[in-house]
Amino acid sequence: MKLLAIDCAANLCAACVYDAGAGMELGREVRDLGKGHAEHLMAVIETALQIGGTGYPDLNAVAVSIGPGSFTGLRVGVSTARGLALALKIPAIGVTTLEALAAEGANAFPGRAVLAALDAGREEIHAALYDGTLAEAYGPSVVTLSEAATMAIDAEAVLVGTAAPLVAQAAGRAFDIGPVAATADIATYARLAAAKRPGEKPKPLYLRGADAKPQAGFILPRQDKGNDA
Repeated sequence: MKLLAIDCAANLCAACVYDAGAGMELGREVRDLGKGHAEHLMAVIETALQIGGTGYPDLNAVAVSIGPGSFTGLRVGVSTARGLALALKIPAIGVTTLEALAAEGANAFPGRAVLAALDAGREEIHAALYDGTLAEAYGPSVVTLSEAATMAIDAEAVLVGTAAPLVAQAAGRAFDIGPVAATADIATYARLAAAKRPGEKPKPLYLRGADAKPQAGFILPRQDKGNDA
């Protein structure tokens, strides 16, 4: 199976062609844009396809990073992935930036719990905790820095993401730290998507404080600020 992966979740505008059967990347193009993903994405995709010796008809699926990340970048990436999937009559598969970063942390520290944490500003952290098998234990959700530190300590987790240094500092102790980045390598998205079964059409993952829904068994204490309903 040949899969095209797209990532516009952060500054990078990235695409790669991945051969799932061989477990190898065939071609990639990555541009550090900051902004302007919409103007560059199709050229990035076509360059990756050309390098990989692959045409659109050869693709069996499209993978895309669905966030959390840049509001505009996510919309560009997801809409492009869904448009290509519709035109080519192939599935589109979403992968969150948090699970992709966690996968890279797990690769560096096998068998360990991983806390993926992105600095969302306004003293908020976009976080997800994964156990030693990379199964989701909590999140993705919005937490405070102190809550993220508590999670990291309790799980003895490897830290990844832009907020990793902040979480370690707030916890007041040393942690093993993986990639301190806003997004993962494009091949990581491809590899994770190749292992997923096609499901619902991907859509951007936007996290807000009111959307935080801790899973049973991993509910963090939060000060009551009143009912916003």
